[in-house]
Amino acid sequence: MNNSAAHRLSTRLGFLVAGITMAAWAPLVPYAKDRLNLEASQLGMLLLCLGIGSLLAMPVTGALTTRFGCRPVVLLSGALVCAVLPFLAVAPSPLLLGVTLFLFGATIGTLDVAINVQAVRVEKESGGALMSGFHGMFSVGGIAGAGGMAALLWAGMDTLMAAVLVAAIAAAVLALAAPKLLPAAPAAQGEAGEDKRLFVVPRGAVAVIGLLCFACFMAEGAVLDWSALLLTSATGISADQGGLGYAAFAVAMTLGRFSGDKIVARFGRQRVLLAGGLCAAAGFFTAVAAPSPAVALLGFVLIGLGASNIVPILFTAAGNQHDMPAGLAVGAITTLGYAGILAGPALIGFIAHASSLQMAFAGLGCAMLLVAASSRSRIAT
Repeated sequence: MNNSAAHRLSTRLGFLVAGITMAAWAPLVPYAKDRLNLEASQLGMLLLCLGIGSLLAMPVTGALTTRFGCRPVVLLSGALVCAVLPFLAVAPSPLLLGVTLFLFGATIGTLDVAINVQAVRVEKESGGALMSGFHGMFSVGGIAGAGGMAALLWAGMDTLMAAVLVAAIAAAVLALAAPKLLPAAPAAQGEAGEDKRLFVVPRGAVAVIGLLCFACFMAEGAVLDWSALLLTSATGISADQGGLGYAAFAVAMTLGRFSGDKIVARFGRQRVLLAGGLCAAAGFFTAVAAPSPAVALLGFVLIGLGASNIVPILFTAAGNQHDMPAGLAVGAITTLGYAGILAGPALIGFIAHASSLQMAFAGLGCAMLLVAASSRSRIAT
């Protein structure tokens, strides 16, 4: 295997590890709630610790990869997230769970940014479109992590042992990726223009890309948290089938990402960004106006297909712009995107309270139209 192919494989495995570990926490949430006898409001505050940890770690990770290279940052953060995961299953108090979630969020956020920085550099090295496939592996990891953990718990395995097993599998995948993770940052190879600061405010094209990422991640977070309620309240679908909306979205997004590299290579980033934004917008409007559950589910499929390749294109754009060093740019847009995931569901709740959930989802459709309009700018070239 030549170096270019090995770098692509290591990047895919890194995304797989990030997806597995991130999603493995989800099936443990009800067990943590019961173990510590938490109220919903208390659990919400504890979950915020995960987001805070990620948001604090992400902005500096790009600079760390620039200074030390992708390999040490990916390996250290990956090893730490695998070590922290089992403690989520046994944290004996709300305080310790909050601290553990903060550490888990910080290590996940660091791994996420670092492997995206590697992805940007590997894609440049290859000269072709690869980002959608890389992000597709994160989706596969999410399915494997959540599904595998749920299956182990359903089979009767203790939460600690299940978490240890999943963490061990993720660590083994990380070990496979280790030899061909990029060992040196561009600055170490003599490239000019790398910024040594740990954090800079996004500027120029990076600020625009970051805002687009915020909108896209906000939409994804809203579908995750609010799609079931929209289906049950607007179409009359039963509560036990409410999760079908997110399932349809997730499957469509995964399929779209694995076909995305070929689509981008054939039609170009600008056309795919335009079509993706329009498709996602049509999906939101369809879900809002759907006369039946089947049509609403079609809307969520359209959202997943349309959104699937937007974020990968934006990450590629962050790596190609010249307003900021690539590592800092990727860290900045990842932070803004994650802020969208955290803020989006709450914002949807406020809008739904002031008007209706349908109006809130229609607003997300309008946001996707703005994303489509951005295809006319230089960021997608």
